[in-house]
Amino acid sequence: MKPEAGMKVMGTIERQAPFGYFLSVEGQDVLLHQSDAEGELEIGEQVEVFLYHDHQDRIAATQHEPYITLGEFGWLEVKDVHLRMGVFLDNGIRKDLLLPADQLPEIKSKWPRSGDRLYVGLEHDKQGRMLAVLGREENFEQIAVPAEQDIFNKDITGYVYKVIKIGAFLLTEGQHLAFIHRDETDEPLRVGQRVEGRISKVRDDGRINVTTKLRKEVSYSQDAEMIYDYIKNRGGRMPYTDKTDPDIIKEKFGISKAAFKRALGKLMKERRAHQEEGWTVLSEQK
Repeated sequence: MKPEAGMKVMGTIERQAPFGYFLSVEGQDVLLHQSDAEGELEIGEQVEVFLYHDHQDRIAATQHEPYITLGEFGWLEVKDVHLRMGVFLDNGIRKDLLLPADQLPEIKSKWPRSGDRLYVGLEHDKQGRMLAVLGREENFEQIAVPAEQDIFNKDITGYVYKVIKIGAFLLTEGQHLAFIHRDETDEPLRVGQRVEGRISKVRDDGRINVTTKLRKEVSYSQDAEMIYDYIKNRGGRMPYTDKTDPDIIKEKFGISKAAFKRALGKLMKERRAHQEEGWTVLSEQK
């Protein structure tokens, strides 16, 4: 088999050079840079290496272990983003692996950022150089585990692998295929993004729906404390009540009228606030 970039092969140390070693791999001379060698090597020694194209575009070898090899898929971390070329991924060796721009969404805001993780495969371009390809739906189906009904409402962590107009698809750390609707997250999602949420539905096909929205009781408490602090910082009174226009509520507090009323109701039930003559007043200010 002809040695190609992306393959792990056995080679024999033929000679040493000031900058490394030359190996014989299937009769082909291959350079092992000193920085790619694990310690001192002996002439005639057999070593396993991973082949790649170095920065001078020649086949080179490394003893560093790659995360994925030719034909394999795996999760790689984004090291750098180049808006014209694509994104560069850490494959465990000195030279980063390119995921070309044509593999990524047309909208640049949906592109991954440094530190994000992508499920990719290792393939060749037309010149035989290594490049990454995004995992397709069938690749995720091969590694996915059907979800059981008893995980409903459990917390999950996952990574986005596909973004569409109405939401995003992700694979959880539990290997469950998941969908999150755009209305169930507070920010637009991007490919490769780490998402923490909870399971809002377990579907009959074993997939799950996810939301990043807080559980209602947590949300109520946070909204109530936010409103309480707002009133306290303004002398214990504010000119907003459960009768205030929804647009004003949204502008002032960033929450819906319904959420505002729930939070006020919580404060009044706890006797921390009351309403009088179009004002909401902290009870200790009465």
